[in-house]
Amino acid sequence: MKFVKKITTQTIEIKQSKFIAYLLPYSKYPATLEELKSTNPKARHFVVAYRYLNQFHQIIEHSSDDGEPKGTSGKPSLMVLQGADVINSAVIIVRYFGGTKLGTGGLVRAYSDAVNVVLESAQLLDYKHKITKEIFIEYTNLRLVEYECIASEIEILEKSFDTKIKYKLQGSETSMELFLEKLNRLVEVI
Repeated sequence: MKFVKKITTQTIEIKQSKFIAYLLPYSKYPATLEELKSTNPKARHFVVAYRYLNQFHQIIEHSSDDGEPKGTSGKPSLMVLQGADVINSAVIIVRYFGGTKLGTGGLVRAYSDAVNVVLESAQLLDYKHKITKEIFIEYTNLRLVEYECIASEIEILEKSFDTKIKYKLQGSETSMELFLEKLNRLVEVI
């Protein structure tokens, strides 16, 4: 599975109609849609499609035609995201009508092409399911644990100092297992 970290935009023009596609992280979707609607008051349609993972690691999908004929814009856009195996991402296509009707087949091709073009230009990153763990360590093991976090690609989310050091760590399941296995005698996992 793949995802994007930053907003990418591309424009295609078909029979004087402009299709401006924005590919963005799902977390930025609501705010970006509102911003696009306010900055593009003359645009005719704001077609959307998104896919994200919920807390149970299930893929949630949605698409909207926003006034285009049913099934000609949102669903084809979503199908392109599915085909590229993109998650935790959204696409918004802003359409400026050029005066010539494209027909249902033409709309399907236009919206699919717009999403394909923006996907080709975006930097897609590999998705790895991350888990979070909390551990306690003795002060004498601080440097070793910090070194192993870097070596194992484990991110330190929080660190607090008391009688022992408490870490909140995040990383891929595989990395976390290897990290905890290496340091199993030195760490106390909560």
